[in-house]
Amino acid sequence: MRSARFRFRGLGLATYSVLALAFLLIPIVYTFIFSFNAALKNNIAWRGFTLRNWTNVCDAPGICDAFAASIIIGIVSTVIATVLGTMIAIALMRYRFRFRSQTSLLLFLPMASPEVVLGAGLAAQFLSLAVNKGFGTIIIAHVMFCISFVVVTVKARVASLDPALEEAGRDLYGSPNAVFWRITFPLLLPGILAAALLSFSLSFDDFIITNFNAGAVTTFPMYIYIAASRGIPAQANVIASAVFILTILVVLITQITAAARARRLARIR
Repeated sequence: MRSARFRFRGLGLATYSVLALAFLLIPIVYTFIFSFNAALKNNIAWRGFTLRNWTNVCDAPGICDAFAASIIIGIVSTVIATVLGTMIAIALMRYRFRFRSQTSLLLFLPMASPEVVLGAGLAAQFLSLAVNKGFGTIIIAHVMFCISFVVVTVKARVASLDPALEEAGRDLYGSPNAVFWRITFPLLLPGILAAALLSFSLSFDDFIITNFNAGAVTTFPMYIYIAASRGIPAQANVIASAVFILTILVVLITQITAAARARRLARIR
C-alpha cells in the first residue's frame, strides 16, 4: 500500500514537472517557430515557411540599430557594474569601516525598489540637473540597479574562500598585489563571471527603467514594445531565438567544461 502511494506521488510529481516545463517553453517555442514565418506587415498569423527572416535580419527598419544599442549598453554597464560591485563586495566582506552595515542595507534598496519608482526617480534627477537623456543616462541607470546583484553574487563567493590559501601566499613572501592576482582573483573569477552574466542579462532585458531614461535612444526591448501594437516583426523573433540558442550553448559549454575539470581533479586525487 505504501509503495503504491509513493509511486502515485512520484507520477504526480513527474506530471507536474512536465506540465510546468511545457508551460515555460510555450512562449519560446512560439517565438522560434514564428521566426520562420513568411509574414508581410505583421507576424501574428502563420503565412508559410521561409528562411528569409534569418538571412535578412535587418530588413525590419530599426531592429538592428535597437539590438546594437542594447548590446553596447549591456556590455558597458556590465563592465562598470562588475568592477565596482566586485570591489564593494570584497570591502564589505574583508574590511571593517564606519557605516559598513548601512552600506550593505543601501545596496539592497535597488533590488527591493519597484522599477517604476527607480526609473521615475532617476528621470526626475536627470531633469532637475538638465542632463540630456541618451546612452549615458541609460548606462548610469543600468549600473545603478545592476551593481546590487553583482555585490550579492560576489559576496557569496568571497564568503566561501578559504583564508588559509591567501595566508599561505603571504607566508611565501608574496606581495599583496601578487596574492590578490595569483590566488584571490582566480578563486573569485567564477563568481565574478556569474555576476557579469547576470548583470548583462538584466541590462539587456530591462524596459521600464530604460524607457524613463532613454531619450531618443531605442533599445531592443523598447523596439519590441513599440512594435507589439502592430505585430512584432519576424526578424525580432529571429534575434530572440538566436539569443536563446546562444545562451543554451554557453550553459552547455560551461557545464561540460566544469564536468571535465572535475573528472581531471578526481583522477589526480
